[in-house]
Amino acid sequence: MGAPVKADQDKTTRGRNTHSVDESLNSEIVQMLEVDGRMPFSEIAQKLQVSEGTVRNRVNAMKDAGLLRIVAVADPSASEYKADAMICLKVAPGTTPQSVARRLEKQSCVVYILWVTGRFDLLVELVCDDSSDLTTFLEEHIHSVEDIVDVEVMLGLKNYKNQFLLKRDV
Repeated sequence: MGAPVKADQDKTTRGRNTHSVDESLNSEIVQMLEVDGRMPFSEIAQKLQVSEGTVRNRVNAMKDAGLLRIVAVADPSASEYKADAMICLKVAPGTTPQSVARRLEKQSCVVYILWVTGRFDLLVELVCDDSSDLTTFLEEHIHSVEDIVDVEVMLGLKNYKNQFLLKRDV
């Protein structure tokens, strides 16, 4: 008979593709950290039947590779923000989406900018302390500039899910 299988090897068996097993274990670790980013590696290891060192090494490797970033996520429904909006922008001819994105990303209320295909060029998400801050942002950074030719503003009414960091001090 073969040697006993170590706890770290419980997820692998002979003849299995270790790459897919590695991805599966990494995925399980990430799922647990999504529920609680402060969950101790020892608890994750116990639940996944691997060593604490395996979990620590996997997490560090994913962080080093840029695949994982553990951050705090505020619940928008419990936060003090009173105005949330998605803004679709069409940039002016001769202007690049990147240049508009770089201009807007400097604003603290802008929490998300995505270059998109379709009718618009950029999708921008804002969270503001109140509706007057939203109005001021729209007047100063959207409607009074020449690098944007069309805009559609969609005010958030109720947030059902948000897994993204709301504000970052850069």
